[in-house]
Amino acid sequence: MAEKQILLICGEASGDLNAANLAKEILKLDPEIKISAVGGEELRRAGAEIIYDIKDLSVIGLFDVLKKLPHFFALKDFILTKIKEKKPDCLIFVDFSGFNLRLAKSINKSIPTIYYISPQVWASRPGRIKTIKKFISRIIVLFKFEEEFYKEQGINVDFVGHPLLDIVKPTMDKKEFLRQFNLSTGKTTIALLPGSRKSEVRDILPLMLKSATLIEKQLKNVQFVIAKSPNVDWEIYIRETKGFNSNLEIIEGKTYDCLNVADFALVASGTATLETAIMQKPFAVIYKMGLLNYLLYRPQVKVPFIGMVNIVADKLIVPEFIQFAASPKKISEFALRILKKPQEAEQMKKDLASVKSLLGEKGAAFRAAKIVSGVLSTS
Repeated sequence: MAEKQILLICGEASGDLNAANLAKEILKLDPEIKISAVGGEELRRAGAEIIYDIKDLSVIGLFDVLKKLPHFFALKDFILTKIKEKKPDCLIFVDFSGFNLRLAKSINKSIPTIYYISPQVWASRPGRIKTIKKFISRIIVLFKFEEEFYKEQGINVDFVGHPLLDIVKPTMDKKEFLRQFNLSTGKTTIALLPGSRKSEVRDILPLMLKSATLIEKQLKNVQFVIAKSPNVDWEIYIRETKGFNSNLEIIEGKTYDCLNVADFALVASGTATLETAIMQKPFAVIYKMGLLNYLLYRPQVKVPFIGMVNIVADKLIVPEFIQFAASPKKISEFALRILKKPQEAEQMKKDLASVKSLLGEKGAAFRAAKIVSGVLSTS
């Protein structure tokens, strides 16, 4: 019997990480399965054959997309050619919805299609529901409210919980981390998480650094750590922090350790808000993008919050400093309030614990792999 083949497609760092954990669990269930992927280093380490590296693929906003349109068209043609060559038994899409849903239309269910980490159609672009219903065989979701949403639309959906529950944990204890990176055990530590895309870091890190400067003026014995994404060049961080005279360390690839030692965090909206919630660290959500991109994007959003932590809670538990409201003065005032009022910090931690409880149980990637295995057995 010929070995089963899976083609897995993601487009950015968070998708690569979640796809990699899914791939690991699939291979545990059946080491003979062959996994090819449009992905990155995480998927490569997980045992997938990378047919296209996504390092420079992620985009934010309409203008970034327009600039890369020829690139995306070429990638789509490349994948369709690979599908003809490899004849996979199953295609798995991970996030990256703008590209993946267009690709799904071209495949037109000629092979089983699974969507893992679904498009956020409940938040914006509800017209995509029709595309999902028509071209996706099965959808695997991370949030309970998503399962209810898709069931109402008559879509074949499975809720597995959030894979971050297995992923988010520090790699060393606090004292060891502080010592290794020349940080003080006696200072208040604030973590800055400016995102995992170049454009995010360029737009958001300067805002965080201005906020940090104002915090330092009011708070003695404070130090800052920037959680550097491995997907963004060092040059950008070095350029943005030039002239910043505060006690600051830039630390690559150790986001959870940075959060573990933090008393407070400034966090770019995205997956990192859930990571910070799981670690139950008080924080503020910050987001800023190019003005034209924002003006085009904002009217499409149909939910009252932008941070996933607030969307999951279905209420505002972490303040959101977005675009015009993202002023260093407002951000620093909130950070200082939380740092100076332990009771408010404790209340936020309790609220974050309640969000964590809504993410399901550990083992999400394993449960998703079992679903994939079931689809392969019938293909």
